[in-house]
This record gives sequence, structure tokens and C-alpha cells, in this order.
Amino acid sequence: MTIEIPREARKEAVASIERYFRENMEELIGNIAAGALLGYFLEEIGPLVYNQAVADVQERLQMRVSELDIDHHEDAFQYWRKFDKQRKGR
Repeated sequence: MTIEIPREARKEAVASIERYFRENMEELIGNIAAGALLGYFLEEIGPLVYNQAVADVQERLQMRVSELDIDHHEDAFQYWRKFDKQRKGR
């Protein structure tokens, strides 16, 4: 699976890689090389990050689904209990 990012985000990512090299490495990296490096990371490491994000969301959703019965539980057969309480209140 290839991870695609929007064109504007790709431009920003390439600029960020160029800046990182400019500020932290002894040699500069050009726009084409930075784009290639980004492509490499997206293909090689991107799926790892993507899969972890999916696993995190899956875990969170499972927790929320398991709480549905607690958050939205309604007792059955409440009509007569409510009716009896109203009668006692008179």
C-alpha cells in the first residue's frame, strides 16, 4: 500500500526536510533529493505508522463500543414502576 499525501502537504514536507538538513547536517539536500527521501520514508516507514494509528483507533473504538451498554442502558418493564410511584405520591 502506498501512502499518498496531498500536494501541498508534500511541498511542506519537502521544505521541512531541506530545512532539517540545512540546520542539522553538514551537507545540504536539494529539492529533488528531499522529495525522494520523503518518498522513501512514506513507502518504507509510512505503513508502520499507519498500521499503528489504525490499531490505536481500533482499540479506542472497541473501548467505546464496550461502554455503550453502560452509557445507554435502559431498564425494561418500567411502565408499572413509574405508574405505582405516581399512585403512591397521591
